[in-house]
Amino acid sequence: MQANQEQQSSRILVVDDDEDIRELITAQLVRDGQDVVSVSCVADIRPALAERPIDLIVLDLNLPDGDGLNLCRELRAEGVTSGIIMVTARDSAVDRVLGLELGADDYLTKPFEPRELVARVRNLLRRTRSGDSVKSRNARVATFGGWRLDLLQRRLVAPDDRLVILSSAEFRLLSRFTEAPNTVLTREELLPERAATVVFDRSIDLQISRLRQKLAGVAGGEALILTVRNEGYVLASDVTYS
Repeated sequence: MQANQEQQSSRILVVDDDEDIRELITAQLVRDGQDVVSVSCVADIRPALAERPIDLIVLDLNLPDGDGLNLCRELRAEGVTSGIIMVTARDSAVDRVLGLELGADDYLTKPFEPRELVARVRNLLRRTRSGDSVKSRNARVATFGGWRLDLLQRRLVAPDDRLVILSSAEFRLLSRFTEAPNTVLTREELLPERAATVVFDRSIDLQISRLRQKLAGVAGGEALILTVRNEGYVLASDVTYS
């Protein structure tokens, strides 16, 4: 019941010049209990933001009167802290990385599975409510249980200052854990980019097992990531950002 109330209180701005896609996204989010307003161009975004508080923006990169990447940078420079999910037909790693560096919180490539979008929206809303996404977006290092995760250089440093090598998958998982400490995360929340299939994919268990083995190299590290039966996983530690 509490989760549904949280979802209903969230206000989402959908920005896309394609009417069919805009209506599809809006309908999916409304069915999920969200309060949604939609616009088709850059010119209508700031009036929508000024009219009422917006918790999250679903932003298309290719708009008729502006570029979503530039807009994202401008909004962050103006102090807009709403969560931002970029949605685009561009399938470029450069665009993806640039978007995240300019202040986006997540990136989704068209065509996408509607359930995947909903999973990402839920995950980002949870993070922004606690302020975690704002802190992590501006931070360089997340510290937990004596460990330090360098968010820019993508490396993990043990309490004894030993460098622990992480795979890309392990870094992504650990980053998501640090964004929501002491919170049970489902498989869909840990891997929103594969939300439609991850419930049937056991590779996440292997990735978490490897991550646990690396953390277990220091006393107490084996208890940092816990399994909550039939629910998911939790990082059992407070996290500070610097």
